[in-house]
Amino acid sequence: MTSLQVFYEGYVQGVGFRWTVQHIAKGFDITGWVRNLPDGRVELQTAGEEEEVRAFLDAISKSELRAHIRRQIENKLETPVAARGFEIHHD
Repeated sequence: MTSLQVFYEGYVQGVGFRWTVQHIAKGFDITGWVRNLPDGRVELQTAGEEEEVRAFLDAISKSELRAHIRRQIENKLETPVAARGFEIHHD
């Protein structure tokens, strides 16, 4: 199992980014969540088998969202992501 935190920068708020990520997640055996940050970035945390997590992130970068993503920063998480399924957080 692997857990990752990913920050997306660019024109990633107000374009259906979170909804699209949640929709893409339905095709993968992963858990996690996505949320907007006050500084204009989007934060995603996800967990699953390494291959599934990588395929999920690859699907995001190949989706229509790629036009909005200027930069993607990944961090490995020491503790598993606490989530059921894949959720949009509104905090």
